[in-house]
Amino acid sequence: MTATTDTTTDTFDTVAAWAEDLNRDNATLDDRGEFPWEKWKTIQRSGILAVPFERRYGGEGRSLTETMRALEGLGYTSRDAGLNFSTSTQIVSVGLVLQAFGNEELTTTYLPKIISGELITAHAITEPTNGSDATGITTTARRDGDDYVLDGEKMFITNAPIADLLLLYVRTGPPGPFGLSCFLVERDTPGLRIGEPLDKMGLRTSPLGAVTLDGVRVPASRRVGQEGAGFLILDHIMKREILLSFSITLGEMTHRLERCVRQARTRTQFGQPIGAYQAVSHKIADMKIAVETARKWLYDTGAKVEAGEDASIDVAATKTVVSEANLRTALDAVQIFGGSGFLSATGVEADVRNAVGGTIYSGTNEVQRNRIASLLGLGSPAGEGVRRG
Repeated sequence: MTATTDTTTDTFDTVAAWAEDLNRDNATLDDRGEFPWEKWKTIQRSGILAVPFERRYGGEGRSLTETMRALEGLGYTSRDAGLNFSTSTQIVSVGLVLQAFGNEELTTTYLPKIISGELITAHAITEPTNGSDATGITTTARRDGDDYVLDGEKMFITNAPIADLLLLYVRTGPPGPFGLSCFLVERDTPGLRIGEPLDKMGLRTSPLGAVTLDGVRVPASRRVGQEGAGFLILDHIMKREILLSFSITLGEMTHRLERCVRQARTRTQFGQPIGAYQAVSHKIADMKIAVETARKWLYDTGAKVEAGEDASIDVAATKTVVSEANLRTALDAVQIFGGSGFLSATGVEADVRNAVGGTIYSGTNEVQRNRIASLLGLGSPAGEGVRRG
């Protein structure tokens, strides 16, 4: 595998100039579990939300791998992992879907405001009884004249408590992947209720909530794509969700590695730097291997998706490799920092809490392995509908 990035159009430093603003009051906001509205203004000013979108809508027109590089830079620069996560959701959840599948009216009405960050977005897929199995969605949309009427409940929806605009994945046909459709719904639509933010272990500044649909009437013109195209849309966007959100993870892992190298060089015990001890140096060597392995999987897979090649196994493997490397290196960082790593003030323990979620969202790693096995002709087809709320 060979990782490639185009240095002539490198977007890595898109947010570098905003580091001080992005890293202000991280511990306080994390402790409160509070979305950082002032930092969101910084995200808007930075231009990172515009990177993958067409210029005619106010975007920069960059490629998928260039967008990955920009989000890697965000992960490297910003220690607010929740804000980083909400930023990737903003780009993926509605914006990229509209660009690829939206009709001209929906796209011109909403996409410029998504790119500017004026409208915050979420996509509602997960349900209380259906997580990684998107084919089991039970929320329904019933046709009624020129409208659809939506009923059901969504759970664990990233950005939902602050979202102005939601993309709802619902059932318009029979059970299975070909009965799903997508609808774009504004927050204040009658019958749509969004719950309070859920308290959670990590990514605490990225709000998570439930969405209830009780007779939500939506014009047919708000359907994104054809009726029954929901699973096709989901498959398209999930590849990009994994690649973009875990590019942020790569940036965070790279920053963590650099911190650990500095700690190993400067922290002394028993008369010498702790990096002189094999127990420490081998952890850091393994951390370097993990970072570079993650980089190769991400960018090679990104290149395949960008080229329109079949990357189903690659995406599942990338998600699994990167999320598990992130958790493993976060735990090793705590060990390298010792007692100070156990304190919230250093931010090292927060890395562990944030990393745990990566093995769950975007389809659990167990389901990713099921999918790889299935695509190799082994076992059952479970795992074909992996996703994140």
